[in-house]
Amino acid sequence: MQDILANGLSLLPNFAWPWAWLALPLPLLMLLWPLREENGAALRVPYEPARLQLQASSRTAAVLQMLLLWLAWLCLCAAVARPQHLGEPIEPPRQARQMMLAVDLSGSMSEPDMQLGGQVVDRLTAAKAVLADFLERREGDRIGLLVFGQRAYALTPLTADRATVRDQLRDSVVGLAGRETALGDAIALSVKRLREQPQGQRVVIVLTDGVNTAGVLEPLKAAELAKAEGVRVYTIAFGGSGGMSLFGVQLPGADDQVDEATLTKVASETGGRFFRARDTEELVKIYAELDRLEPVKDAGPAVRPRIERYPWPLGLALILGVLALAWRGLRS
Repeated sequence: MQDILANGLSLLPNFAWPWAWLALPLPLLMLLWPLREENGAALRVPYEPARLQLQASSRTAAVLQMLLLWLAWLCLCAAVARPQHLGEPIEPPRQARQMMLAVDLSGSMSEPDMQLGGQVVDRLTAAKAVLADFLERREGDRIGLLVFGQRAYALTPLTADRATVRDQLRDSVVGLAGRETALGDAIALSVKRLREQPQGQRVVIVLTDGVNTAGVLEPLKAAELAKAEGVRVYTIAFGGSGGMSLFGVQLPGADDQVDEATLTKVASETGGRFFRARDTEELVKIYAELDRLEPVKDAGPAVRPRIERYPWPLGLALILGVLALAWRGLRS
């Protein structure tokens, strides 16, 4: 019952200028105005019944005309009072991040040492699945995708269209940018893409499983550039133990292929953090932690726009006024 009553009240209009209703009794002042007697020609009816019938008809027509004029005045006052309805709630845009995702596509990312859904997959396939889930949660962010191997390439610019970023990531393959690892160039290119974005929102997340072996810029030099531009860099070393193999035999010391020391220095220099993921489960936890470290702020209170409804009573007032004038013409 309360819901029905609330819905009924919500249908009632609000008036922006309710003081306009004070003009409603103004026509009553016309009754105080002295009437001038008309001395024009009159129709003389010799028979009393016909005269009474004519007076009754004239009185009825006058009452109908007065009713039309009063209704027109009522609608005109309603239009001046500006009736309004509240539209559907609109949420303001969320305060989000400007984020570049840098993904390693070097040859070692094809190593099949990860588990995904109970199946053995390569590192890139596992990374794609985790990143796709991460993108789903970043509603409101503007995200760009950069891949790197021997060189660094920006596949998508910063965009709020996360589906496009996800599609580009899905179509990326190992070796697309070369078989080596240009880690420093990837960080520098990400910083360049974020240079024009608002301060405090510039974030780079680098996923790699190797050591900087290509490119023209060292990772630590790129970290200095990121710090100067106010870009936080989060580095993720991804790769399982025994990540390199030869003829199906795992080689010892494979974990040393990831330069954890350099990745740690890059992150600490820029105000970010370094993470180590040896399997898919750990990678999922890392991106969940990144959600906590770089949260998408909730939207502010919803706003309900005011929709003007004054054209309706104004149009009705014009129609009633025209009818009243037409009725007077017919009487004449």
